Amino acid sequence: MGREAGEMTRVTLELDRQLYLTLLEAAQANRVSLEEECCRRLEGREWRSRYLQALVAELRADEEQRRERTG
Repeated sequence: MGREAGEMTRVTLELDRQLYLTLLEAAQANRVSLEEECCRRLEGREWRSRYLQALVAELRADEEQRRERTG
């Protein structure tokens, strides 16, 4: 069963205080919400954090494994 177009997936991130504050400052500087700033970075428009790069790679690998299992 595939995902419907436009269907949202909820992602919960655990961030250390410094990364949270960095994201919050960037969101304020870019005049967007914290959620929009996180999405912008996760979509690849800005990669300043190796942690976020690793997180996205892990999420993609998990999704690929799930797809292979469900065929």
